[in-house]
Amino acid sequence: MKLKVLLDNNTFTDRYFQGEPGLSYFVEADGQKLLFDVGYSDAFLNNARKLGVDLCDLDYVVLSHGHLDHTWGMFSLIQHYTERLLEGRAVKRPRLVAHPAVLASRKYGSMPEVGSLLTREKLSGFFDLQLSREPRQLTEHLLFLGEIKRITDFEAREPLGWTIENGQESDDDLRDDTAIVYQCVEGLIIITGCSHSGICNIVEHAKTVCGDQRVMDIIGGFHLLKPSREQLAGTIEYLKAVNPEAVHACHCTDLMSKIELSKSVMLKEVGVGLVLEF
Repeated sequence: MKLKVLLDNNTFTDRYFQGEPGLSYFVEADGQKLLFDVGYSDAFLNNARKLGVDLCDLDYVVLSHGHLDHTWGMFSLIQHYTERLLEGRAVKRPRLVAHPAVLASRKYGSMPEVGSLLTREKLSGFFDLQLSREPRQLTEHLLFLGEIKRITDFEAREPLGWTIENGQESDDDLRDDTAIVYQCVEGLIIITGCSHSGICNIVEHAKTVCGDQRVMDIIGGFHLLKPSREQLAGTIEYLKAVNPEAVHACHCTDLMSKIELSKSVMLKEVGVGLVLEF
C-alpha cells in the first residue's frame, strides 16, 4: 500500500504545497486507487497535480464523516470531472463509500451549515453511492470500518452541534465518523479522518473486525484539541498498551497532545507531500 498526503494543516519547509485545516489522502492498494476525504476547498486538487496524482482515475472516494473540512472539496472534484468531460476526456466513475448519515445537514454554534452541501441526488450523477453502517471490503486488504462501536468511557462523550435528518433536529454525536484499515502481513495500518468517534474506539473496532491485535501504524486526525485530562491520559495509556510501530497523528491533534503522545509512542511528523509505503 502507498499513501500520499494531499492535504493537511501542516506543510513541510521547502515543499511548496497548499495547506488548510482539512484532510485528504490518496491511497493505492491491491491495484485500486482511493481518495480518502477531500478537505475544504480545491487545495487537495492543486496538490494532487503537483504530486502527479490523477484524480480522474479513481476506483473509490471514501468520506470519513460529513464535516465541512472533509467534504466541501467535493464541489471542486465534481467541477474537475465536469471540465474533463466537456473536453471529451475520460473520467472514471468512482464508488463513493461512507456512513449513511454523512450527507446530513449540520449546525454548530452560529453557523447554519457545517455539514455536506451536496445531496444524494447530486452526488449520484458522478459517483456510485455505497453508503453503509457495516464494514465493507474495498480491496483484498483494504477495509471500510463502518459505524464505530463506542466502548471507552473517556472518548466521544459530548455531542458537537446539531444534525438535521428527515426534518428532525437532534444533538450530533457524529455516528458517521469512521475510518479505513489496511491489513498487511505485519499487522494493521489504520487511516482516520477526525476520530470524533474516539481514536481508541476506532483502533479497537479495527482490531475486532479484522481479527488482528497487531497495529503497525495509525495515520490521521485524533480529535485531541484541548482534550480533557481524562481523555488525553486514557488515549496515551491505550496507545502505549497497543504499542504501534509508528503513529502519524495530524490534522485535529494539537501541539500539547502531540508532545504528550510522543513520550509514549513513536510519533512521526505529517505534512502535505508525505508518502508512506507499506
